[in-house]
Amino acid sequence: MLGPVSVYTPAEVVEETGFTLDTLRYYEKIGLLEPVERNAAGQRRFSDSDLSWLGLVRCLRDTGMPIAQMLRFAELVRAGDHTIPDRIRLLEEHDRRVQSQIANLTARQRGIHNKISYYRSVL
Repeated sequence: MLGPVSVYTPAEVVEETGFTLDTLRYYEKIGLLEPVERNAAGQRRFSDSDLSWLGLVRCLRDTGMPIAQMLRFAELVRAGDHTIPDRIRLLEEHDRRVQSQIANLTARQRGIHNKISYYRSVL
């Protein structure tokens, strides 16, 4: 037996995800977020599934995935399980880009550490 389904107001989703209301509306408009259920008064009511999806979108966005790629990923998810190999490839490509960015930042951080050491040595 399934438990009760949680329903979230836009304000609660903003608090939980860190996205603005405008961003949530935009993601729904472009199809990154499935159309959100509405109550009798026409107010958006988000589900656990919406919140989970937005958590993944947050992860992808925060790691620099372009919207076009996120839209492609969403399209693959909606198409069904037969697209899992394509989803894996897309995420692996993104992971390689993230790893490259991390390596670049680590190298830059070493430069910062060297400069800090230099300045400490002249004090």
